[in-house]
Amino acid sequence: MKLYKFILAAAFCFSVIGCSDLEENALSQLEPDERSLDLQTVETTIAGAYGHLSARAFMSRALGLTLMLRSDMVDIGNPSTNAERIEHDQFTLSASNPLILNPSNPERSFWPRLYQIVRGANETLRELDVLEEQDPGVKEEIAARARFIRGFAYYHLVRLFGDIPFLDETTTTAVASIAERTPVETVYTSIIADLEYAKEWLPDSRVNRALPGKSAASAYLASVYLTRGEYQKAYNESTDIISKKSTYNLDLEQDYRNIFHAENTDLSLEPIFVIDFVGTNVGDESRDYLAAFTGFFQQATYYPSGGWSVMVPAQAVYDSWNDGDYRKEVNFDNEALDNAGNVLAYTDFSSLDGRNTNRPHISKYTAMAGDLPQANTSGRDSYSNYQLMRYAEVLLIAAEAAAELGFSGEADEYINLIRERARYGDGTQAPSAIPADISGATVEDVLEERRLELAFEQKRWYDIVRRDLGAEVFGPNGFETELQGTQNFDASRDYLLPIPPLEITNNPSLSQNPGY
Repeated sequence: MKLYKFILAAAFCFSVIGCSDLEENALSQLEPDERSLDLQTVETTIAGAYGHLSARAFMSRALGLTLMLRSDMVDIGNPSTNAERIEHDQFTLSASNPLILNPSNPERSFWPRLYQIVRGANETLRELDVLEEQDPGVKEEIAARARFIRGFAYYHLVRLFGDIPFLDETTTTAVASIAERTPVETVYTSIIADLEYAKEWLPDSRVNRALPGKSAASAYLASVYLTRGEYQKAYNESTDIISKKSTYNLDLEQDYRNIFHAENTDLSLEPIFVIDFVGTNVGDESRDYLAAFTGFFQQATYYPSGGWSVMVPAQAVYDSWNDGDYRKEVNFDNEALDNAGNVLAYTDFSSLDGRNTNRPHISKYTAMAGDLPQANTSGRDSYSNYQLMRYAEVLLIAAEAAAELGFSGEADEYINLIRERARYGDGTQAPSAIPADISGATVEDVLEERRLELAFEQKRWYDIVRRDLGAEVFGPNGFETELQGTQNFDASRDYLLPIPPLEITNNPSLSQNPGY
């Protein structure tokens, strides 16, 4: 697995050079049929597309900050943090927010980075078209990887921005520069087609789950169907994965903590698709920034340099989580060691540094970085894996779809598998009574289980959007009522992000989302 990381790192360094807007090709770039191509060249191109996943513009920093802070689970801790983050947290977003697109540093923004993933996938497909014949299935498997990651990138883009410019391998540079926004339904049709192709041609299982197998394509298909409210299809797809878990080499990890243990997760069957960090600072890229953003200053529990107290759960998130649920222990730091070895309760975290907020902090990412001896510089230089899709989420997709279809007994079954795991903790003590098994699960029950099981894994904002929960979760009974900014939420504006103004300037065919 680690060898592939360095291949990705090299491809990543190459892939960030070039245009970062919507144009498919730099003007000086030769078309595939104008240059010599071999299989290794094509593999480098597709590796470059996947290399963008470990960029700071993706989950590690720009997009990760956006998804976490816009949810009802995470709030700003340090009030002096950058305004670009506070805007997302308090729903005062400016159209020119640099996390979305920073004209002076586009490689650090997620709009251009997601389109670079699309570009790499499209370039791979163009190269495959002119590549000489290979052994049966070789070109199809590479195309499946390309179409999977293209569908994956568009799945983020369409949920974040709604109608978006859609570019595929047939799009020319001239067309890309004047592309209009493509309707959501059309984009989803392409996403589904890409994932279906990937499911057909990818292998059943991978040792390295930074590469997709059939289960990854199928799991994202199930997620897409759930997002679209196509519950029968979501049920069929997710239960098909469950029935084939042996074929796909999947199962629940016995110890929930091991999913977020930098070394033990490599041995787990639960991950389906992950970001596999290099553990090396490549131009301030491929670094574990979530560890820094969720840790806090002068906290030495995991490593001496602590973090930045930026993404911190609202107090009510911690208080409302039942004690005895092992997942609470794994997800939160409610005390910490300082560099002198003293134990401090969360009510005293600000005594370490005035920028720390006195609330329990997220421990998933700081503990994961702390599992590794080289974790330093606030935990950023670690080679941890980020879970993008895991088997527990497939069970919860099946549970939600089953509840929608009236199969509450099946919904109970899938939820209770997850709850049983939580009750057994790390397996060294007698099982807890919490969380108890559920009976007669409703859709609301499943959404609550998703909130807990997938806490701080960048899923909650998408759940709020697809279920139109904004008025409820940011209202007077939400978690963040004591914190500034939730009253700013406007459902007519805030479910979608703004199209970057620079893109509209460069391409007058584009229009802006309402409210920006």
